[in-house]
Amino acid sequence: MNKNGLIEALREAGGISKSEARKTVELFFDSMADALAKGGRVEIRGLCSFFVKEYKGYTGRNPKSGKPVTVKAKRLPFFKSGLDLKTRVDR
Repeated sequence: MNKNGLIEALREAGGISKSEARKTVELFFDSMADALAKGGRVEIRGLCSFFVKEYKGYTGRNPKSGKPVTVKAKRLPFFKSGLDLKTRVDR
């Protein structure tokens, strides 16, 4: 399911207009992205959690030339599934 599929499912299940469903889904995802950008954690009990991992910079090596390359520090989002989701998918 993609974003448009989610909007359509919300529209049908909630009995709301497509524009209202779109605003709701976009607000949800924007709020999640904002929380993660601030270094926060998003947890939906039983379903999943999203969090940010921080990596220090390091000196790597270019595989083509073999020359050293500096890799900057970075922050990356991660997803961890909850127990309910794992159980539901495994059925």
